[in-house]
Amino acid sequence: MIWQDLALSITNIIVGYALIPQVYHGFKNKVGAMTLQTAIISTIGIFMFAAIFATMNLLLSAAISTFNGIMWSLLLIQKLVYR
Repeated sequence: MIWQDLALSITNIIVGYALIPQVYHGFKNKVGAMTLQTAIISTIGIFMFAAIFATMNLLLSAAISTFNGIMWSLLLIQKLVYR
């Protein structure tokens, strides 16, 4: 593992951890707190990062970015369902 993979992974873990309370809050209170544009762009962008990391063989970063993409997907779903 190269140091960049570790640094990116730690940063992505922090970002992913920050999203967990937001996703939980949305399901608990039946609200889509994000704007639709923010949720769409962030979801696509994070999954693109995951694909780029995978092609660079930064597999840990790719896996954690995929988790973050899933979290953003949940926020997008909340926005669509709880309008």
